[in-house]
Formats: sequence, structure tokens, C-alpha cells
Amino acid sequence: MNTADTATFSAVHSEAMELMQQRRSMRAFLDRPVPQPLLEQLLTTARQAPSGGNLQPGHFWAVQGELRQQLTAALLADFHGQAPECEDYAYFPRPMPMQLRKRQVASAQALYGALGVARDDREGRDAQFARNYRFFDAPVALVVSIDSRFGPGGYMDLGMALYGLQLAAAAQGLASCAIGALASYPETVRSVLGLGAEHHIVCGLALGWADAAAPVNETRTTRAPLGEWFQILG
Repeated sequence: MNTADTATFSAVHSEAMELMQQRRSMRAFLDRPVPQPLLEQLLTTARQAPSGGNLQPGHFWAVQGELRQQLTAALLADFHGQAPECEDYAYFPRPMPMQLRKRQVASAQALYGALGVARDDREGRDAQFARNYRFFDAPVALVVSIDSRFGPGGYMDLGMALYGLQLAAAAQGLASCAIGALASYPETVRSVLGLGAEHHIVCGLALGWADAAAPVNETRTTRAPLGEWFQILG
């Protein structure tokens, strides 16, 4: 590789690394539509993610208009009515190991700290959490499902595609936020969208142009240091 090639490689490498390091979950969006051709381009790009046997698991449903309003209303009714959760899959380990619990608490502190919501402000916290079911008022609301016959490997492949979608969006100046809370009420989601039981509800995804003035988008979380999760053996 000559000097010019090395310089080009370094520039591209640096740009990709910077994109990955700067991507963050955004929870407030501008009232600005995302053109459908752009959304389709992002989804097509995301499907280039690695996939065992090239099975490409998962389905993305863009929910719009009155149907989106119906879905939000039904989910909020479940949430405020304290309907029992019946997830299709276990998102969190049970019981939660203390090390992971500390990370979860730190994440919540970062979010509610950015909003100025006190720890004992249950009403304020519930109001923010309820915004999950409104897809944070983003112009694009996606519901992500997977064939119920897939095991953990399918979720792994789908997760890579989801991350690819978020990176592709960030490269176009868009923001996104995955919404795990949507998986708390899969029967409701299936009922409103008219999906069969074979569609396990994995998550939602809000996508659009970030509102730079919104305090919630100032949320910053940290990642565990390398030594906690990487070791060299042998």
C-alpha cells in the first residue's frame, strides 16, 4: 500500500470510527418528515449486516397515520393501567446482577438528570417513560419483529441490522432511538397491527431529525472500560 492509499484508508477509517463513537440515542425530534426513498435506502443499507446462513431475520414495520395513533393509545392504556407485561423474550437477566444493575441505574440517572427530573418524582419519570409509546414523536415509527421460530442467533443477526440502520441514519444526519419498552406488550402490538402470533415483537425504533434544543438530547452515558469485558487468554 503506497502513501496515498494509506492516507485514504486512514481518512475513511477515522470517519467510520468517529461516526460510531458519536452516535447516541436521541429522544426528541423535529417536526420534519423523512422522505420515504431515504428511509428505504437506510433499511437497504442496514440489511448488509452479517447474517448466519444469510437468513436475514426480522421484519420492519413503518407505522403511520391513524394506525400509529391507535397503537400509541393502546400502549399508553396498558402502561397507565399497569397491565401485566408478557414479553415474547427476556430482555433483562433475572435476577439482575449487581454490576449490570449499577449500569442501568447510571443510565437512568443520566437521562433524568438531563431532564431535571428528581429521583422521587414518579409522575415526571412516568411521563418521560410514556413517551416511549409515542415513539418520542419522531416522524418515523418502526416496529421490529422476528419469526417466533428463531433462537438467540436470529436475535443476534437482527441486532446487527438494527445497529447498521442506526449508523446509516447517523451518516445521513438523522437521529434514532431503539425502544425496548415496546416489547413489554407484544399482544397489544400484534392486535393493533393485525399481526399473527408468529411475529415476536422485538422493539420499536424512532427515527428522524434530532431537536438540538431539547434537554433530553443532552443525555450522555458511558461504556464499561475495556478491562471489564475483554481478556487475552493463552
